[in-house]
Amino acid sequence: MKVIEFWFSIGSTYTYLSVTRLTELGQNNLVKFSWHPFSVRKIMQQMDNIPFPPSKKVKLDYMWRDIERRAEMHGLEAKVPAPYPLKEFDLANRIAIVGMEEGWCAKYTRATYRRWFISSQEAGLEPNISESLKEIGQETNRIIKLANSEEIKNKYSKQTDIAVSKGIFGSPSFIVDGEVFWGDDRLEHAISWSKKSKN
Repeated sequence: MKVIEFWFSIGSTYTYLSVTRLTELGQNNLVKFSWHPFSVRKIMQQMDNIPFPPSKKVKLDYMWRDIERRAEMHGLEAKVPAPYPLKEFDLANRIAIVGMEEGWCAKYTRATYRRWFISSQEAGLEPNISESLKEIGQETNRIIKLANSEEIKNKYSKQTDIAVSKGIFGSPSFIVDGEVFWGDDRLEHAISWSKKSKN
């Protein structure tokens, strides 16, 4: 089965659409996704790029309406605007790093995005953290302690460095045999490319 790398940062709004669709798309297309959290914020700061600053209301309003339209197109629920930007962006993603190490990254990411975009519970804050971790059978205090450890912080930084080395500059991104596909609207393109690829 073909494996597509899925690189994401919790905090990216459009990533909600991909996170919610990956399981079904993978099953329907006989592909598997490997989940890779990283800090898109760090990369964007290095590029001096702020995609949807709160000060640019017209652009921000467009983003929310666009997500709402795309969610409706895919039969998904999205109560927008959701809390944005995340106050605890890095913590939300370091928890995903712990999940990547322990094998529950996808479950946590889907749970925290669902609470963020449907219940308006900001990812990286309570009650989202505790409720999402409880839903997937993880103990909050243990996970928070790990997420704040130097080991996980270093792993998070390394993941971000790897993302840069692969040519990733935004979330969500998909990699098929070294080819980068950026954006939820390129997800189907990545799947199509994986089918034509001989590797």
